[in-house]
Amino acid sequence: MATIVLTDDHVLLRNGLATVVKNLGHTVLFEADNGKHLTEKITTHNVPDVVLMDINMPQMDGYETANWLKQNYPTVKVLALSMYDSENAIIRMLRSGAKGYLLKDCHPVELHTAIDALMTKGFYYSDLVSNKLINAINKIDNADNELKTLIQLNEKETGFLKLICSELTYKEIADKMYVSPRTIDGYRDSLFEKLNLKTRVGLVMYAIRNGIVTFI
Repeated sequence: MATIVLTDDHVLLRNGLATVVKNLGHTVLFEADNGKHLTEKITTHNVPDVVLMDINMPQMDGYETANWLKQNYPTVKVLALSMYDSENAIIRMLRSGAKGYLLKDCHPVELHTAIDALMTKGFYYSDLVSNKLINAINKIDNADNELKTLIQLNEKETGFLKLICSELTYKEIADKMYVSPRTIDGYRDSLFEKLNLKTRVGLVMYAIRNGIVTFI
């Protein structure tokens, strides 16, 4: 069984959670109203195995508190309990040092599973967290693929991309680059194929997204 600290500024929710935790056979060392309160109450003599922590709290929120625990009490495993199910909140909390993430409306059975996993494996990734992480990884992979595509562009194509982000016509771009309009058509068609795009607007969006051009 684990020693637990509860950190949540909602007293009724925290009291109810304390009852659930005790019914699961764990020990509640103490409760805290927020992150700052936790940092004031925790000492080397009452370091818990697990901290069940809300994110949205006054004075010190869950992100800051999880990071503080990671720096000062690295053996403590933070299990975030929040109403937020956004990808940003989950990933930011995990980066701050949390070892698990649950929604507050989860079933006590899942809470029991999460605590057991933290004690045996050191982490707990629910289906919610796994799906959000997979989605984030896919976004990173897509960004990497775009970067690889960008690296394959030659100097002429990059120069052409910069110019099409202006109000110049294709003929005016040809004059600016000292090439024929037919050559410009070749640059455009080559980029359409390489980048899987079909319009000038698509090329402009690609140039902006990949930092080829910036607007102040």
